[in-house]
Amino acid sequence: MPFDALEVPMANILVVDDEIGIRELLSEILSDEGHVVTTAESAATAREIRHQATPDLILLDIWMPDTDGVTLLKEWVAGGQLTAPVIMMSGHATLETAGEATRLGALDFLEKPIALARLLGAVRNGLDQGQRLRGPRTAPAAGQGAEESSPLRTRPVPSEAGARDRGTQTAQALAINLDQPLREARDQFERVYFEYQLSKESYSMTRVADRAGLERTHLYRKLKQLGVELGRGARRAERFDNPPVPGQGTTAGPGHDE
Repeated sequence: MPFDALEVPMANILVVDDEIGIRELLSEILSDEGHVVTTAESAATAREIRHQATPDLILLDIWMPDTDGVTLLKEWVAGGQLTAPVIMMSGHATLETAGEATRLGALDFLEKPIALARLLGAVRNGLDQGQRLRGPRTAPAAGQGAEESSPLRTRPVPSEAGARDRGTQTAQALAINLDQPLREARDQFERVYFEYQLSKESYSMTRVADRAGLERTHLYRKLKQLGVELGRGARRAERFDNPPVPGQGTTAGPGHDE
């Protein structure tokens, strides 16, 4: 089966960049894609990680304060350590620098700011090529515990059946039918939410409105739209929420709410 056809293209990716914002952004994006991301803020840290484990893909910044990415790439090539595809990144590199990195063995070059589609396409292409070069992975023998000595973080591949079961349990707990159209499901959730809040707050419309972040008039319209019955409890609680002002009368007509 081709690599890009895997349902969960999980891989260990090393991101090397001296800018914390870039590291955090790439880590978040790639983690959301199902990968395990390890970051290094310098060439020195990248060397340490690279000496202890082999990532599936490396995203390497060119301009770094201690050692630039091209020099680090040269070291890996000279030492026979270029065993994973490398994608170079930079916001200031010239075409000559990018060309040099490519001649040294870099698979691709990403110019900052990196477009999301460009990033994901380059990563997928890099992992695809790395998979073809390595061949099928073999699972570690039971009891070896190889992950204990690896600095690359690992996490279990999420189970589709488990995720589906958890979603079903959540829906059942809330008594919501998730097979219906979104609008109906949303209305059903809001109905459950407001009924819970009304009960919790003893039908105090003021407190429920404050908790929901709504104006009271908006809350009344929302409850009426959802068909939530207020009953006597709500009107009784409203009188405690809004005690009569002396001199303005203490009675109200039947069914009247402020």
